[in-house]
Amino acid sequence: MVGAVALAKDNKGCINMNQTAVNPYWHNFLGSSPDWYKKTIIAFLIINPILLYTVGPFITGWVLIAQFIFTLALALQCYPLQPGGLLAIEAVAIGMADPYTVFHEAEANFEVILLLMFMVAGIYFMKELLLYIFTKLLLRVRSKKLLSLLFSMVAAVLSAFLDALTVTAVLISVGVGFFTVYHKVASGTAFDDAHHDHTTDDAVKAENEADLEGFRAFLRSLLMHGAVGTALGGVCTLVGEPQNLLIATVAGWDFQEFFMFMAPITMPVAVAGFATCLLLEQTGWFGYGAQLPPKVRTVLEEFQAQENAKATPESNARLVIQALVAAVLVVGLALHLAAVGLIGLMVIVLLTAFNGIVEEHKLGHAFEEALPFTALLVVFFAIVAVIHEQHLFTPVIDAVLAMESSVRPAMFFLANGVLSMISDNVFVATVYISEVKQALDNGVITRAEFDQLAIAINTGTNLPSVATPNGQAAFLFLLTSALAPLIRLSYGRMVIMAVPYTIVLTAVGLTAVIYTL
Repeated sequence: MVGAVALAKDNKGCINMNQTAVNPYWHNFLGSSPDWYKKTIIAFLIINPILLYTVGPFITGWVLIAQFIFTLALALQCYPLQPGGLLAIEAVAIGMADPYTVFHEAEANFEVILLLMFMVAGIYFMKELLLYIFTKLLLRVRSKKLLSLLFSMVAAVLSAFLDALTVTAVLISVGVGFFTVYHKVASGTAFDDAHHDHTTDDAVKAENEADLEGFRAFLRSLLMHGAVGTALGGVCTLVGEPQNLLIATVAGWDFQEFFMFMAPITMPVAVAGFATCLLLEQTGWFGYGAQLPPKVRTVLEEFQAQENAKATPESNARLVIQALVAAVLVVGLALHLAAVGLIGLMVIVLLTAFNGIVEEHKLGHAFEEALPFTALLVVFFAIVAVIHEQHLFTPVIDAVLAMESSVRPAMFFLANGVLSMISDNVFVATVYISEVKQALDNGVITRAEFDQLAIAINTGTNLPSVATPNGQAAFLFLLTSALAPLIRLSYGRMVIMAVPYTIVLTAVGLTAVIYTL
């Protein structure tokens, strides 16, 4: 009996020891993510090699894409870099993509990587100026419909000549600034509380919870209108999106030719997009229409008054410097004096040099937002490498190219749109424009047909792809930004809020392609 008890104790002790040995590893794996999420990722990693050797690389490749989209969809449970990165590493390890192909994809998008590394950090040092300007705009424009339209139109105009990611970085910076200001007050702290944690609502007072949620809904709608605006403007010009420049280079179009070729489609789409913005704010459909709570407006007005009251010659000088550098930035980007990322580095140097930011730790904060997304984007390129090596899009491309010439432009528009919802727009455009150029060189199509198909490819990769966050780099950047969890902007919510825009932009764009090309 004593022996049995001892044995039981030993067994119990052994179990506890095993739990102690296992639990720390399980706890550390993906950190605070829910257990069901961790188990799902492990299941993905187990099933992929089995699928590869049973059903082949083609089906496994599509399963991998679905798994990666899953990690994006649940970005609020776990930042997608870690689970998505594990899937990408496994894909390379089991031979679905070559490391050199991954490097080639990253190299082809090196300008985008530079942009994220430096331009986003450069915008960080303009936060004072941006918050000052947008606070005045927010408080003076009391009509939510007009404010939403302004956000969308300004984002569109800027994206046509600058870069969608840069514009999105500005919107994110402003959104975080607004949210932090009110969150401090809602938690009972002062505006200048540098140690306040705005990422948790634990300290938020009960009487302020409803206003905080209302403010979140207000910011979500503004940010989505602005993000869609970047797509509306980005499709119009040669420099609006990376794939635009790629297509223009192959087609031999200059800036003016590109704009004129696209205008019959892009102009009606822009008008329809802005009209949709007003309609959504009027009706409140799909999560739009939220008004700025009166309490929040009062807090922001008090914040502005306080900032004005405590303005010093030094703070005013900082605003002047930021305004001058912003002008240099706009001119540099509009005239394309250098790669966008290098202009961003110039902005960092100028703003820090003339505003007295010389400590390394102060510089480091500027890169906290950009670098995780940069790493995630490279992981995304690994998934694109799988698409490329396993020819996952080939059946769609071949089917479209085999159609009658009269329906090709419309089908190219739709096919590029659908594929761009899943994959990198640049990759999709590269594949399609290469095939079309080869058909032109081989005498299969005429130059006029080539121009029509190039227009369809460009508009297709830009417009319908607003349907998902992975369809637009600006959307993906917004989803994985520090702002998204603050305003409860998840993958699913972004998809739902994008539905009306997707329908309108696709329908109007397709109609214009059919009747103008």
